[in-house]
Amino acid sequence: MTERPDWEAGGFGLYIHWPFCAAKCPYCDFNSHVAATIDHTRWRKAYLAELRRAARETHGRVLNTVFFGGGTPSLMDPGTVAAILDEVRRLWPMANDPEITLEANPTSVEAGKFRAFRQGGITRVSMGVQSLRDDDLRRLGRMHSVAEARQAFDIARKEFDRVSFDMIYARQGQTREGWSAELTEALSMAVDHLSAYQLTIEPGTAFGDRYARGKLRDLPDDDLSADLYDLTQEICTAHGMPAYEVSNHAAPGSESRHNLIYWRYGDYIGIGPGAHGRVTTPEGRMASETHLAPGAWLQAVEQRGTGETLRSTLPAADQAAEYLMMSLRLSEGSDLSRLARLDLAPDAARLSHLQELGLVALTGSRLRATQAGRRVLNGVLRELLMD
Repeated sequence: MTERPDWEAGGFGLYIHWPFCAAKCPYCDFNSHVAATIDHTRWRKAYLAELRRAARETHGRVLNTVFFGGGTPSLMDPGTVAAILDEVRRLWPMANDPEITLEANPTSVEAGKFRAFRQGGITRVSMGVQSLRDDDLRRLGRMHSVAEARQAFDIARKEFDRVSFDMIYARQGQTREGWSAELTEALSMAVDHLSAYQLTIEPGTAFGDRYARGKLRDLPDDDLSADLYDLTQEICTAHGMPAYEVSNHAAPGSESRHNLIYWRYGDYIGIGPGAHGRVTTPEGRMASETHLAPGAWLQAVEQRGTGETLRSTLPAADQAAEYLMMSLRLSEGSDLSRLARLDLAPDAARLSHLQELGLVALTGSRLRATQAGRRVLNGVLRELLMD
C-alpha cells in the first residue's frame, strides 16, 4: 500500500493576507500598513490571479479551511471577500463543512459589515478585542472602546455560529486579581474559543522603542508573567475551555481548524504580502515567501505573475524540526513515529532528563509538553533539537 503523504496528517488550508490597518498598534510586529487610499479593484484582481496560480500545483486537493488574516481583513470590501471565495470554490473541492475565518476589529463600522461577510461565505470571525478595560485599550493603541467591543461581539454572535476573540495579558500595571476578573468577564460573553497572548515587546515596534528608552514602565516581571499564564490556564479550564495550544483555549469541538493545520504541520498556501506557505509537490515539500511591501507584492503579481520571492525545497531534517516546533505547542503533542519517518529521533537521554524535570510526558509514541514545559517551551525544543 502506498504511504500517505506526510502533510495529510495535518490537512490542507489557504491563508490570505490583507496587509492594511486603520492604525498601527504600538505592540504589533505583523506585516501591517496604514494607507490613505486602497484600490480594491486592483487588489481583488491580484488575489484572484494568485489563487489560480496556486491551484495549478494543488489541483484536486480537498481544501479544509480558508483564513483571512492581517492587518485588518474586516476593512476589506465584502464584495472582494465574496469574489475570492467564489473563485476558491471553483478552483478546489471543499470539505463538507469548511471553516472560513475572517479576522476583525470591533469598531462599529466594521461590525456593520458582518452580515455582508456572512453572505459572502465567511463562517467564523476572530475578533481583536485585546482588553475589557478602556484605559488598557488606550495604552495598547486600540481604536475601539469596551462598549464597542461588546456591541460588535453581540452582532457577530447573531451572524456567525463561531466567534472567537483575542485577549492580551501581562500588560502594564496588571495584577493577578485584575486579570482574573477581566478574564472571567471575557469568558462570560458566551465565547467558545479564546486566544490569550502574553504581551511581548518586539524590536522595531513603538513599544520596543519606548522600552529601549526606559519609557515603558510597570510591565510585569518574569515571575508575575508566569503566574498570569498559570492563572489563565486555571480559569479557562474551570470554564470548560482548556488550552489545546499554548495560547489558545476552546470548548471541545470549537478549536481553530485552520490553525490546527499549522500546528499539525499540514500543507497551506500563503497568498498576499508577507504570507508564507508549505506545499508538498512531486519535487518535495516547498517553502514559499512573498514580498513584504504591499506595493511590491501587487506589482510583482501584475508584472511577473507571482508575488513570491522565495521557493525552496525543505530537507527532511528541516521538516522534522518544524513539525516538532509546531506540534509540541499542542496539548495533544507530537507523534514520534511521524518524526521518525522524517529521520528525527530525539536523544533518549535528553528525553528522559526532560521527563524527570516534569517538562514533558511520553505516552506510547505521543510526546507532550506539560504545563510547566509549555512555560519554557523554547528551552524544551532547544534540548530536543540539539545535535
